[in-house]
Amino acid sequence: MAELLIVGSFAFDTINTQTARRENVLGGTGFHASYGASFYTKVYASGIVGGADWKQEDSDHLVAHNINLDNLEIVPDQKTTAWEAVYEVDMNNRQTLSFDPNCCINFHPNLTDGARKCEYLFLANTSPETQMEIIAQCDQAKLIVADTMDYYINGARESLNELLKKVDGLILNDSEAQLLTGKSDLFECGDEIRKMGPRFVIIKKGAHGCIFLGEDGETCVFPAYPSRKVIEPTGAGDCFAGAFMGYLASQDCADVATIKKALIYATVTASFTIEDFSCDALKRSTRVDIDARFNEMREMLTF
Repeated sequence: MAELLIVGSFAFDTINTQTARRENVLGGTGFHASYGASFYTKVYASGIVGGADWKQEDSDHLVAHNINLDNLEIVPDQKTTAWEAVYEVDMNNRQTLSFDPNCCINFHPNLTDGARKCEYLFLANTSPETQMEIIAQCDQAKLIVADTMDYYINGARESLNELLKKVDGLILNDSEAQLLTGKSDLFECGDEIRKMGPRFVIIKKGAHGCIFLGEDGETCVFPAYPSRKVIEPTGAGDCFAGAFMGYLASQDCADVATIKKALIYATVTASFTIEDFSCDALKRSTRVDIDARFNEMREMLTF
């Protein structure tokens, strides 16, 4: 089993659905990815929070879930990143009501020796410049996977292009893949992105599953887990990516067969996230619960 470093944002989210509202729940790309990965391997989490509102109990909760926070920077007298959004009835679309970056504006990670030695590295959705700062400190990493978003595709394209030359894999959603490549067909998008540097691409399609495109024309399409209880989907994509990397690290292997299993584990882990706000559903779940859904998915995919 190998250890995994995840770098991303930690935030307090206020989420509005058509039936409920939750204020200041734990969120952020690094938070959700780390939580998803921690079911599989030890996670080193790197990010930044504000000492003005980040509580010891927030740290204790994560540490108790096999997440090392030695690389979580706490800035005194500043507030943690805050985000508020409202979801439409179908939960597929949301509107951002407010975003306050607060302390994350000046995030320049300086990793501990333990984090630098991690062989698996997931760069959750942060600026390409920050992601490259991490890569420069992790010369022992043997698998580097990144996430990105439309904000950086539009506003930091030159830096993103440089990042893509340095990573083994890229995870992004369907609209981001189309924006990055200018293509509409998702298989073409994957082929074009691989030409930019990554040896494999995972395109998330939300409730419609995901597509994997790898070397030598390797292509896999996986459905989503058929969840019947959708409360709130924030963080599901980040949890998916973290669980994917966590499983690969737990096997210390990233061949195609292991990647396929990792994608199913990622799918079912993320399926818990949407059943409550923040990580509340995952908090009530165990690896046994995840394995049960994995077996359900494997049975559904067997002919």
